[in-house]
Amino acid sequence: MTTQSTVARRGVFARRGAPQQFLFRASAVLILVGVTYWLISEIIDNATLFFSSAMVGLQNGVLFALIALGYTLVYGIIELINFAHGDLFMLGTLMSGLILTTIFGVTTDGASVTGWVLFVVALIGCMIFCAGVNVGIEFVAYRRLRRAPKLAPLITAVGMSFILLFVGLMWNGSRPTTWPSVLPQGAWDLGGVRVEYKFFVVIAMAVPLLLFLSWIVTRTRTGKAMRAVAQDQDAARLMGINVNRIISFTFALGGALAGAAGIMYQQVIGTTRYDLGFQFGLIAFTAAVLGGIGNLTGAVLGGVLIGLIKGLNEGVGLGQEWSGTVVFLILILLMVFRPTGLLGQTVGEKV
Repeated sequence: MTTQSTVARRGVFARRGAPQQFLFRASAVLILVGVTYWLISEIIDNATLFFSSAMVGLQNGVLFALIALGYTLVYGIIELINFAHGDLFMLGTLMSGLILTTIFGVTTDGASVTGWVLFVVALIGCMIFCAGVNVGIEFVAYRRLRRAPKLAPLITAVGMSFILLFVGLMWNGSRPTTWPSVLPQGAWDLGGVRVEYKFFVVIAMAVPLLLFLSWIVTRTRTGKAMRAVAQDQDAARLMGINVNRIISFTFALGGALAGAAGIMYQQVIGTTRYDLGFQFGLIAFTAAVLGGIGNLTGAVLGGVLIGLIKGLNEGVGLGQEWSGTVVFLILILLMVFRPTGLLGQTVGEKV
């Protein structure tokens, strides 16, 4: 009798849920049709401006993806949203300027053999610097709070963000700082579409880093240990895995990617700001959520999509002042229709 009642109630709820599911799907289809219509109309009206904006958005999207991977790596291991990660990226931009301009004395724009060598040295230096800072943050601020209520490490992450923000203010000053670039200047004109040489440098540097990270996580012994720690820390300890070392290594990977994004931003854009980490960190976190927090491929996909959306909105859409509104409106709509993100999966809560 109880079983029949339960089945009956479930059937009623299922029937009541059917119209709601239909409305949800119909709304999603209408939104997709509207976006598709807008994209096609913009391509027809001004294809040159559309594709130029898309190239700028793709370039920024790659940087967002590198930062978003730091968020998703840490969350995937210890389920912590490291709000200090964006400010770590900001410190990476400042370290890039310090190495190239203050230490090596680069004062003018332009590419050369020496400039490329200095760029590689600065890239390695920024990655090591940001990786070290991130590991230090984990050791000092997060390690003792792993078994604390989730609100405690979250508030600590916000506090660390303010500390790094203050360091950036003391380092850079309150005004934007302009730096010379060792990357090639100029652009190619492809059918009226301006493609800067720096775009290809960003892609050439970012893609190998992303592939190398994927290889580490999926193919190496340390990567297997990372996945084991993400699944069950206590079981990983019983299997002889040094959980503290694996978590520190994860923070080092995320910090290194933030450092790589920092030098590429500093060299491509040419300016640094002490509050840059808040904006880029928030956008990168949005990208990680959009793609599916904890999913490496999702973080890359989310970063590229956010970059394209932002670039197209600023070029052929509502304008730069509406970029934040458009990005977060799209995120809200996605969370309504797919709360786990584009590539995220629904999993049970760890107990």
